Amino acid sequence: MSKRDYYEVLGAERSADQETLKKAYRRLAMKYHPDRNPDNVSAEDRFKEAKEAYDVLSDEQKRAAYDQFGHAGVQGLGDGGAGFGSAAGFRDIFDEVFGDVFGGRGGGQRAYRGADMRYPLELSLEEAVFGTTTSIRVPTLVQCETCNGSGAMPGSSPASCETCDGQGQVRMQQGFFSIQQTCPQCRGSGRVITDPCRECGGQGRRRQEKTLSVKVPAGVDSGDRIRLSGEGESGQQGGPSGDLYVEISVREHPIFTRDGVHLYCEVPIGFSTAALGGDLDVPTLKERVKLKIPAETQTGKLFRLRGKGVKSVRGGATGDLICRVVTETPVNLGAKQKALLRQFEESMQQSGKTHSPKESSWVDSVKQFFEDLKP
Repeated sequence: MSKRDYYEVLGAERSADQETLKKAYRRLAMKYHPDRNPDNVSAEDRFKEAKEAYDVLSDEQKRAAYDQFGHAGVQGLGDGGAGFGSAAGFRDIFDEVFGDVFGGRGGGQRAYRGADMRYPLELSLEEAVFGTTTSIRVPTLVQCETCNGSGAMPGSSPASCETCDGQGQVRMQQGFFSIQQTCPQCRGSGRVITDPCRECGGQGRRRQEKTLSVKVPAGVDSGDRIRLSGEGESGQQGGPSGDLYVEISVREHPIFTRDGVHLYCEVPIGFSTAALGGDLDVPTLKERVKLKIPAETQTGKLFRLRGKGVKSVRGGATGDLICRVVTETPVNLGAKQKALLRQFEESMQQSGKTHSPKESSWVDSVKQFFEDLKP
């Protein structure tokens, strides 16, 4: 680390007060901070140098030792005390100098952002595909109207914490070393409520159920989330509210199954329709469409109706409706119907043609299997 004079590094007179030193360090830190100068080794060195100088000169005991003995007076304390490589030391000094800019610890009263919340919302398939607007009731913590979130009774106000002098932090000094901790009296808030609000018990927030309108965009699916900004728990001490995440789940549909942008359904057809062919009315989510079944259709055959599926909320082409036909075996047959089927079976056997190719192939495979087992 550089051994230049610390006052020269900060560009300050030796008689400069703490406020002047802080302004000087802030100017250099903002100029040379690594986040503003990525991959700039020279800027990073200047930042470390300024940090080292301010770390020493901002501490009265370290400054006195440095003024009297120079760099030798602070040797053994690392690079100016806690050192740039120490996360605790850097965070402490950065919060102290920039707290009033970035909402850090050095500014006294500290604002806390409210917690995010989640709400499970179950939709029908139609609501998920086409979108909808629905109302939900959410239990949450909202700002107390009686005390306007201060936690103190109307007419009174929180007092500055005497233990930490309103800083929210207390510093324990041991020789050249100092340890900064959250104030045990005010728990880091920097203030103490002597007359707590009776409505919220001094918390500044109270539990309430609120009704929200949720606009669900078309094309959402299970697992998608809708973010309602600022509708989570209320913040504390003037902090912003958290967000509410509405988590979507889609109920099972009696006809359709969804897979991404495609819809699937099973279409049962009769024996005669499968053999001779015909036209069927097939439902989509919007309307009925005609599905032409060719003659000799087998169970499991898929028919694709293009553009009859779902358009994803993320964009892209609309999916398809895929119909899987299932040939249904007749049930509850009468004597005449059974006799006709037996006559039909006999006529096929007498025709000399193969009417069930898969069955014949399977029978041949079984025969070959048993032939191969023979010694």
